[in-house]
Amino acid sequence: MSIKETNINNYIPKIPDIIECRIEKTLAVIGGKWSFFVIRELFEGIRRFGELQRQIKGVSPKALTDTLRHLEEQGCLEREAFPTVPVTVQYKLTPKGEDLHQILAEMKLWAAKWT
Repeated sequence: MSIKETNINNYIPKIPDIIECRIEKTLAVIGGKWSFFVIRELFEGIRRFGELQRQIKGVSPKALTDTLRHLEEQGCLEREAFPTVPVTVQYKLTPKGEDLHQILAEMKLWAAKWT
């Protein structure tokens, strides 16, 4: 299976026969230190690297790059590069990434209630 085929399969939701405990898999996708912050910013719309770095206080360029690559590999965001000098790159959530909105909203409600 090629990389292109793998990425396309990331956008096709699975319909499980049996719902097992998949919390570990979800946390592997969104549990990184900066993942939540990147996803939160992308809920607002398309962002460029510099915009993300300015909005996410304390993130280094390396940490942001690693987080963006991880989320792209997981199929949660798309990276689009434009042939300009210097290269312009923008990021947006995929349908899989957009689906995280409800999960993160529930986590926010829990935190407001209990912390």
